[in-house]
Amino acid sequence: MRIARWRDGDTIGEGFVEGSDVVSFPHGRTVAAVLAEGLDAARALHTETFGPSGARRRPLADVDLLAPVVPPSVRDFVTFEEHVEGVSAGVEGKSDVPAEWYGAPTFYFTNPHTILAPSEPVRPPETERLDFELELAVVIGAVPGSDGSNLDGTSAAPHIFGYTIMNDWSARDLQAREMKVRLGPCKGKDFGTTLGPWIVTADELEGYLDEDGFLAVHAEVRINDELIGEDLVSNMGWPFPELVAYASRNSRVMPGDVLGSGTVGNGGCLGELWGRNRGLTPPPLQTGDVVRMAIEGIGEIESVVGEQVAAPPLPSARVRSRARTR
Repeated sequence: MRIARWRDGDTIGEGFVEGSDVVSFPHGRTVAAVLAEGLDAARALHTETFGPSGARRRPLADVDLLAPVVPPSVRDFVTFEEHVEGVSAGVEGKSDVPAEWYGAPTFYFTNPHTILAPSEPVRPPETERLDFELELAVVIGAVPGSDGSNLDGTSAAPHIFGYTIMNDWSARDLQAREMKVRLGPCKGKDFGTTLGPWIVTADELEGYLDEDGFLAVHAEVRINDELIGEDLVSNMGWPFPELVAYASRNSRVMPGDVLGSGTVGNGGCLGELWGRNRGLTPPPLQTGDVVRMAIEGIGEIESVVGEQVAAPPLPSARVRSRARTR
């Protein structure tokens, strides 16, 4: 099943993508409600939607797809060893994967309020090093009897409702400054994350699972139709259920949460290539560039880089007395 959200004139639609059509959920059901009921309920809803009475179809070409989910939270992991090697070469001057990387699938939280539709232009901050990040993301659904906390790999797997493509836009110069403070990233990342084109339910991709439980789907990214990077998602250091389990550790995962795989290797972002090439080759993204990402079994998203958005001036820290008395 493919599940989407779309705009049709002044109306927001939510439902299934069937062939070249979109079909609204019955009874005014929303994607959020479907995720909160879980994958088994979604299958029953699909049967009801396309039952004997038929369903009102609308051509997919006549609507504008929105991000397929409005996530309550977005976690982004760093699970591709090759990506870490390349980026570290640019940041530290040598290719290095710290021992700590192998110990756990580290992630950061990014902004759920700046999610972009699959074809919506990104409006970056003032930056000289705009970058993309090609990722596959998990969308969490409910599992009866589970509160989504302290899961292991086995109990986490049913919480994977489906998958979508994720582009974690990055302003690398802003990010570099933030990381020197040993915190973040924040403003180098939180201006936009593209999701889409829809959610493909987990059962649709079971045939791509290898013997170790990794999704062996091909992912690629092009800038202005030039192939920049491609990789197998199965080159991750951990399979997706283990990412979900780690996210739930002493915490909870909730229906609608999005968990990004982290950037794929072999050119999944420009930052990796800058490190390997010892310079800004290929060049940073510029206004008007078209970034197209495709992942096998999912589909593709295409985004145009819009004009940069200037923000109010930022004052520097005031260096003041450290006196402990008034």
